Amino acid sequence: MAFEEKATALIPSVGADGGQPISINTNQSITDASAEINENLGFEEVARQMRQYNSPGYMRTFSMSDLYENVYDSRPPIVDGLLYSGTYLFVGAPKVGKSFFMAQLAYHVSMGIKLWDYEVKKGTVLYLALEDTEKRLQERLFRMYGTDSAENLHFTIWAKQLGSGLDEQLQRFVNEHPNTKLIIIDTLQKVREAGGDKFSYANDYEIVGKLKQFADKNHICLLLVHHTRKQQAEDKFDMISGTNGLLGAADGAFLLQKEKRTSDVATLDISGRDQQDQRLHLRRDVDRLIWQFEKAETELWKAPPDPLLEAVAALVTQERPTWSGTATGLVELLGMDMKPNTLSMRLNVNAGRLMEEYNVRYANERSHTGRCITLTLLSEV
Repeated sequence: MAFEEKATALIPSVGADGGQPISINTNQSITDASAEINENLGFEEVARQMRQYNSPGYMRTFSMSDLYENVYDSRPPIVDGLLYSGTYLFVGAPKVGKSFFMAQLAYHVSMGIKLWDYEVKKGTVLYLALEDTEKRLQERLFRMYGTDSAENLHFTIWAKQLGSGLDEQLQRFVNEHPNTKLIIIDTLQKVREAGGDKFSYANDYEIVGKLKQFADKNHICLLLVHHTRKQQAEDKFDMISGTNGLLGAADGAFLLQKEKRTSDVATLDISGRDQQDQRLHLRRDVDRLIWQFEKAETELWKAPPDPLLEAVAALVTQERPTWSGTATGLVELLGMDMKPNTLSMRLNVNAGRLMEEYNVRYANERSHTGRCITLTLLSEV
């Protein structure tokens, strides 16, 4: 199916929690790798490396130094501190209010307005409301937000299944709407492939893994609504219906729970690879049916200010939005007591933070004359 990449020795498994390098992309297919090698190496060296890649016993390894030499894609936040690009499960018992929360989240992202006190990155949203009707969606949204409609919030109440066209449908939507930030599938069960061993760990892992490949390739957030099972568990996330393969392949999960079905009070537990574990206490407005924030049990950790990033970001302004040069030149320009290779490594590691906090794109690329650093101030969207 279209989600599946050509498998080679160079591509990490779905479960690998790593980004793709921007400046030196070593996680490529063999065909792509040979194309890049040809630019810098002789034919004999290219042939040697290609033989190595195709060897049955070949394992691609990299050192700690190699890691610091690369600039990797970060997972940009959709909702700061809560939701990032990647693939997440949103689980809860039937009729607990999951679909109302999904509508609320979709609206806030499409409008670019805060969700409670959390900053939101505006973007196009696709909501697959596969258990609803158009009439029910209309009534729900009108009660929640009146006539303040969002042009870039799109819905469908029918979609194909995995392996039967869903992948092509989602990819076409993203191609037609390049600013897509969030796709919600409500519910996962509606798009699962028919037949087969549905409830094995391997099958559950594969289902979410295929969706994760799509989300990662397109740098979007894919939110999969799913149900909990009735049995209680010491670890609340063990209540997710199905096997641990679902959560194992996902980047994180949200668990919405009420002590009583008739209550308007709920807790939202959050666990993920790119954010700290949290528990939020929510209350649903009985008139508008939106979830309101009451308190968080855990204070979000924030990285302390970094003088290097502040100094680097100050170099690019609206009047001079781009700077290019060597690491040595940048050290001299900043007047910092730091070795050029140390500066490069620190900026390589913090490229995502430089983008998110200062709106500055950082690139560190190799050319025939050596390495060149480029800083670009991006226009506000």
